[in-house]
Amino acid sequence: MSDRTGIFAGDDPFAIARAWLKEAEASEINDPNAIALSTVDADGMPNTRMVLLKEIEDNAFVFYTNYDSAKSQEIEATGKASFVMHWKSLRRQIRVRGHVTREDGPLADAYYKSRSLKSRLGAWASKQSQPLSSRAALMAEVAKVTALKGTEPERPPFWGGWRITPIEIEFWADGAFRLHDRFVWRRSSSDAGWSQTRLNP
Repeated sequence: MSDRTGIFAGDDPFAIARAWLKEAEASEINDPNAIALSTVDADGMPNTRMVLLKEIEDNAFVFYTNYDSAKSQEIEATGKASFVMHWKSLRRQIRVRGHVTREDGPLADAYYKSRSLKSRLGAWASKQSQPLSSRAALMAEVAKVTALKGTEPERPPFWGGWRITPIEIEFWADGAFRLHDRFVWRRSSSDAGWSQTRLNP
């Protein structure tokens, strides 16, 4: 019999992840949906940065960014990524590894439209990850884009979402004397069934 009880209970890891995130939204001071996203470059050198997770779907995790950014270029090359969500307030974390595909259709359009106008214009103005001479130069580009695009800018063709479909999800909770609780869910492919294993701390 499984000892996955309490906060670990359930037959759907995405439902567990949504429940944990909902708890974090009530206790975490800033950005409870922040994830540390890791990719690798052409030389196999890891790259990690914080991004905001925008959706936990029934079978995937979705975030949005500039497709010309370093992270997007690395995802394009490998089709893989991993991330960790960590909540100090709850003393919990979720680790995810999986395959990544673009979300650049109606869902990306809808999310882009839901952002503040300044964020939408900023997406047009920023050449993400590219060298920038000064902040003044960036603000000048924002002003230029504002004059050009107005108050209803369309989603840039170089901006959209990434959908991470995991083959591994680990749920971790702090335990007394560093004896943490860890359960990992694994599957061989995105449409295969899950197996669950308790791990040593």
